[in-house]
Amino acid sequence: MAPNMALTSPLFLLFLLPSLQAFSNETSLSIGDLTIEKMILQACSNIENQASCISNIHNELESTSDLNPTSILTATIKATLKEAKDAIQMITKFNTLSVSYREQLAIEDCKELLDFSVSELAWSLTEMKKIRAGDKNVHYEGNLKTWLSAALSNQDTCLEGFEESEDMDLPNWITDGDQELLNASPLRMHVDAIVALDGTGNYQTITEAISEAPSYSNRRYIIYVKKGVYRENIDMKRKKTNIMLVGDGIGETVVTGNRNFMQGWTTFRTATVAVSGKGFIARDMTFRNTAKPENHQAVALRVDSDQSAFFRCSMESHQDTLYAHSLRQFYRECDIYGTIDFIFGNGAAFVQNCKIFTRVPLPLQKVTITAQGRKNPHQSTGFVIQDSYILASQPTYLGRPWKQFSRTVFINTYMNALVQPRGWLEWYGDFALGTLWYGEYKNYGPGASLSNRIKWPGYHIINDVSTATFFTVDRFIDGRSWLPATGIKFTAGLSN
Repeated sequence: MAPNMALTSPLFLLFLLPSLQAFSNETSLSIGDLTIEKMILQACSNIENQASCISNIHNELESTSDLNPTSILTATIKATLKEAKDAIQMITKFNTLSVSYREQLAIEDCKELLDFSVSELAWSLTEMKKIRAGDKNVHYEGNLKTWLSAALSNQDTCLEGFEESEDMDLPNWITDGDQELLNASPLRMHVDAIVALDGTGNYQTITEAISEAPSYSNRRYIIYVKKGVYRENIDMKRKKTNIMLVGDGIGETVVTGNRNFMQGWTTFRTATVAVSGKGFIARDMTFRNTAKPENHQAVALRVDSDQSAFFRCSMESHQDTLYAHSLRQFYRECDIYGTIDFIFGNGAAFVQNCKIFTRVPLPLQKVTITAQGRKNPHQSTGFVIQDSYILASQPTYLGRPWKQFSRTVFINTYMNALVQPRGWLEWYGDFALGTLWYGEYKNYGPGASLSNRIKWPGYHIINDVSTATFFTVDRFIDGRSWLPATGIKFTAGLSN
């Protein structure tokens, strides 16, 4: 029972991304070049119900006197936002029709994911108002592409929850003061709350501390989590912004759970820790899911937090360890463990100076590090692994295409001898082999030889600096605009 009627037709997110490129620069596209009607038709060109799409945009334009490309895009986002809100109301009605526990969870997933989309579309509208007011901020296009990409990913994840049910039946977000936070000892920094299992803090669970943290905070709220093993599932909602978790180190402060697909959870809900509020930072923490390989999907960490950063953290599971679901994410000096597709999702995720470890899979399974889920070529999403170390203990592949336009690039990364000579693995048959974008640039080590790599149309041996530069912190996640304030050391461009 997939709620396609509630989502696929009215949420015309697909056209927003290509339209953005065409509409965002009004100096290069005038009304004379392209009539209003043609622009609206372009906006609705990929929509199943074009008549409804065109009508909704016209309704939004009725109150607009100044018709131009930006007003078309604004009207389009407003119409989409309204449809997203309507879809939330419609999806709620499915509760009375669901027949299984997993379907009920899938419905709850959809409601939360659509709520994410409402937020991301609202952020986009705010950005459009700044543009129309003449704001020349160079980062606005990157923000819009990120947020609209995430809104589209949310719809896909909603539908995937029902597909799993069927299968089963078979910024400006960080203050200058944060610069010292990443280097200071928890004992020497100001903290807002302390969590300790032995009762020496303000709380004994992380969940309690987060629950009592302020909502929609504009300042950094720091929670120091003393060493110990915290057996809890944490779901940090979107209203919990600018939260920072500081632990006592990898293996010292551990959050652990064992939710998994075989227990009846959707993949989205298996996460031991899920973070959605903007500007989340974690330092010196371990996020762990102890489910065994035979339990299949078991997420340790799911991230839907825009401009989030993880420093000296460890993510540990088997299948689907790190769910980089949406928005801009940065990982530095982290350890990531898994077996199958253990870095996956459709965020714009940058992994730098990290160690990637593989574990023993089930018999006949093949170990794959990444499964990136870009479904539309205009989404600004993908995975970049730079200056890192693949320390495989099993025959290992760099990735496989989960979705049609999967995008993953490895740059200046060490690959040991267990990285297989062909490098990459098919999902099934020839699916996405011509539309994916996989690349390698100046990697090294015994597994980095390119002589026997696959020859797919979408695979690229990157030889020129200009192409490689697109996949840097500066360009790919606009890192110069928000990472410096975190105090996390990062390489903005290509390293030597």
